[in-house]
Amino acid sequence: MPSNQPEQLRSLLQSVRTIALVGASNKPQRPSHEVMAYLQQQGYRVLPVNPRLAGEPLLGETVATDLASLPCRPDLVDVFLAPERTDAVIDEAIELGIPALWLQIGVINETGAARAEAAGLTVVMDRCPKREIPRLGLEQRDTTPG
Repeated sequence: MPSNQPEQLRSLLQSVRTIALVGASNKPQRPSHEVMAYLQQQGYRVLPVNPRLAGEPLLGETVATDLASLPCRPDLVDVFLAPERTDAVIDEAIELGIPALWLQIGVINETGAARAEAAGLTVVMDRCPKREIPRLGLEQRDTTPG
């Protein structure tokens, strides 16, 4: 069962330092771009993953093709993909031993989540860290421009 309880989310968000963001976009109006920028403002290192943008710079990081080509192993994979496109990412996260998987709002894959949990990953589903961080009182930085 996904870890969607406030105390579980708080513990996860406090322990994570590096996040792979799968489905990263270079378009500022896209939710994945906005969430990546916000997470960086909160002090996380966010590694963008998108095969269509691989090798390009995005918010100070180089976009990777997939999880295996990241410069380091992240603590969490945040997935911005349609649910039917998440299985390969989930399997790669399991194979690489990434400790946690976060499926964004509307990204629901019950069988994939169960597979990840059975492999020992912490799983969050149908939530957004950009919403959860302030809701849980975890904002660490002043996010106002300037």
